[in-house]
Amino acid sequence: MEPIRVWMALSRPPLSFYTTVSLPCSLVSFQVVLILEELLLPYEIKSIKFENIKKTPFIDLNPNGRVPAIEDPNTDLYDKSHVISYDTIKEKNHCNQWLHFQMSGQGPYFGQAGWFTVLHAEKLPSAISRYQDEVRRIHGVLDGWLQREGGQEWLVGDKITYADLAFATWNDRYDAILECAPEDKFRGFPHLQAWHERMIQRPSWKSAMDARARLMDEQGLTWTGMPKGVNSLAEYNAKIKADEEAAAAASAKG
Repeated sequence: MEPIRVWMALSRPPLSFYTTVSLPCSLVSFQVVLILEELLLPYEIKSIKFENIKKTPFIDLNPNGRVPAIEDPNTDLYDKSHVISYDTIKEKNHCNQWLHFQMSGQGPYFGQAGWFTVLHAEKLPSAISRYQDEVRRIHGVLDGWLQREGGQEWLVGDKITYADLAFATWNDRYDAILECAPEDKFRGFPHLQAWHERMIQRPSWKSAMDARARLMDEQGLTWTGMPKGVNSLAEYNAKIKADEEAAAAASAKG
């Protein structure tokens, strides 16, 4: 399997993947960082601006124009769902079952909840309520599974897998999505809380979040992924347009 060859081929170039640290992409991108840290694979981060993900050279790597995208010298993977499903675990079907639940359940619903709660220009109570309720439903499913047979530490088997790690980044922002205090974000879901705390205590989590904090600080971004001093997505889009027009004008003069 390709990742195993990468682990052993120490003279080969490291994995690199492209990421933008803008919300919501940064959370998804750092799912991949967590996996690479857990697998002890060498990697480097090539951070690009959000406004460039639909342009070359990035779309030469991922024609779908979505981040993260992996660039592996041994394979041609580009989509996140393939990046984090390297099947090194015998219970791969169960792992993939939970991974698909994350991609079809947690990812879309948490993303929409985050959009309508944090980024949407107009507060729409019905939309906020709908997606926040779905967030709670997803957590209920996870909590219910983790409490089976007196409680279990991981979703599949007796060790952490990519199935667990895929949920970690969104779950960590649960308080922002629900607009609640951080200490209350897992209220009513004790097994889910214990599971999440096990993951964020691992060295891989600290390494991934340190990398994220460093990149966001270097690029002058707030936790929402927008530049410091920009208070809404409309302002951000206006700034992107103004910067592009200024760059085009400067190029024309040159």
